[in-house]
Amino acid sequence: MATYHFSTPLQEEDMRKLHVGDVVYLTGHVFTARDMAHLRIRGLLEEGKPLPKDFAGAAVFHAGPVALKNEDGSWRLNVIGPTTSIRMEPYADVVGRMGVRAVIGKGGMDADTLRACGQYGYVYLQAAPGCAAKLAQGIERINDVTWFELGMPEAVWDLQAKEFGPLVVGMDTHGQSIYKNLKEAALHKIDEAYPA
Repeated sequence: MATYHFSTPLQEEDMRKLHVGDVVYLTGHVFTARDMAHLRIRGLLEEGKPLPKDFAGAAVFHAGPVALKNEDGSWRLNVIGPTTSIRMEPYADVVGRMGVRAVIGKGGMDADTLRACGQYGYVYLQAAPGCAAKLAQGIERINDVTWFELGMPEAVWDLQAKEFGPLVVGMDTHGQSIYKNLKEAALHKIDEAYPA
């Protein structure tokens, strides 16, 4: 296992070097996107309309930040923690076609995302759940927010990160997934404990 420090825009060749268990720290733009943002993005792509942000080489964080508004209208981050990623599984190919290079969340994703990671050259990074205040320390500022009408957690937040992490590679471009491995190991233990 190795530790890497990357800056956005992320490069496909760097993502293809990563293996499950590696640790990553990110500097640069990190965009949040949850269920409603993914749905809206897919709709825009299907209609051939432009996206509000350039996601090529981006890191997309499945998170709903808690932000406070300053007197001048700018925002400051209070806390940010990962949300359960499996809900975004239907968008595995959409994410790949957008040119996203890293998806950040918790709990892992499934077979479509694992396939898409290899096909498009992106990885899934596990953020530590329950550490929202600590993760917020890796965010220097909020650059802006898009689609705030969706609600604070569902909006797309453009965050400026500095050494954001540690993030653990949970799914890589080589077909490996710590979540798949854990599930298979657990099922094997059940079969051992309760033979048919």
